[in-house]
Amino acid sequence: MNEVQQVTEIAKGISDYGLMAVTAAFFLLLSAAMMIAIFRWFKSMINRMLEQQECLRQLLDILQDNNAAIKNLAERLEPETQMRIRNLTGFAFDLTVEQVCRLIKRVRKENHIIDHEATAEKIRKSLKVIHEDRNSRFDPFTYHGKPLSDFCAPEWVEDVAKVVESEIYNADGENNARAYTNVKLAYDNIKTEFYQRLNG
Repeated sequence: MNEVQQVTEIAKGISDYGLMAVTAAFFLLLSAAMMIAIFRWFKSMINRMLEQQECLRQLLDILQDNNAAIKNLAERLEPETQMRIRNLTGFAFDLTVEQVCRLIKRVRKENHIIDHEATAEKIRKSLKVIHEDRNSRFDPFTYHGKPLSDFCAPEWVEDVAKVVESEIYNADGENNARAYTNVKLAYDNIKTEFYQRLNG
């Protein structure tokens, strides 16, 4: 009975409003349902794209980490790399020994060495300039993705300054051979520490 009543109401609606109005209402409902379905589909597609983009970003990060690790392994497997670095840095440190010996001679001649404080300040400034100049020359060369200057320690300036002061104020007086030996020994220690830092 209920079904008959619904059919009767639809027939009455058609007669009252006309077939056109009922058809228009039907298509409006159909288009609204389709729009909702399309929006949901579009939203799910965007969400999937965002998830894929995040996944690709993670894969890219992993790939970059792997490339860095492979580069480090390749450098470690290439013994020539360390030999080149040892040769290059060996020349640089040997040159620095000569520069420091010249500095000792210059300070003895040019400075009023009785003023210990001013002399110590000049020595440290000069040694810092030498140290930073050497580091700037090391910067273009890399090992394990880091510039060689990263393996140098600023404390080395103070270590060498103590050797220079001990030579300038030595009770036995000037002795260039002794000064060279002591400065060379200080830089041999620095070279050893530098190579340990490379392999550490």
